[in-house]
Amino acid sequence: MRAVSFDCFGTLVAVPRPPDPAAAVAEQLRGRGVTVPEDWHEAYTEPHLDSPAGAEVSLPAHVRAALSSRGIEADESVVEAAVLDAFDREVVPVPGVEAAITAVDAPVGVLSNCSVPGLVDRVLARAGLLDQFDTVVSSVEIGWRKPDRRAFAAVADELDVPVEALTHVGDDHDADGGIDRHGGRYLHVDGDLTGLPDRLAGREE
Repeated sequence: MRAVSFDCFGTLVAVPRPPDPAAAVAEQLRGRGVTVPEDWHEAYTEPHLDSPAGAEVSLPAHVRAALSSRGIEADESVVEAAVLDAFDREVVPVPGVEAAITAVDAPVGVLSNCSVPGLVDRVLARAGLLDQFDTVVSSVEIGWRKPDRRAFAAVADELDVPVEALTHVGDDHDADGGIDRHGGRYLHVDGDLTGLPDRLAGREE
């Protein structure tokens, strides 16, 4: 049996990033009564947490560490909610997305690089797509980012297939295309899934 996984951002949906992520996070923190240091942009961009190659660093954990580096301690749940809302933007499904998902005659899931807990599920729910997948896996939940094999293995395990039986659809040759190096199949898309059903069926490459 084979299975198919989709990247989320830029593949299934278009979601603009905040033009100034540090400022967006600061606004949400202040709205929840958290003191934000005057040199917040500097603190936000400094590295605060060590991680091995291929690992995902939780953005809320980074934000809490950035605040702590300036002597400010904040509740974990408050920071998580602030970061999630800071990256909550308008969601636009890409052309052909529903037909592409429906065309998958196999277990189907989502594998997304995302450092914000809960964001992938929220985005897919707003796009009306969440219930169309057998599983949704984000890097912040499993601790590993594409193209690390452990990221692809996580979604493959959820879909009950080996990594080698996984076809991954995405818009990033470096991250999503990493499946090729692990024995699976990569299908590159660029903001439009209209022709994907034929490609999945092998009628077009």
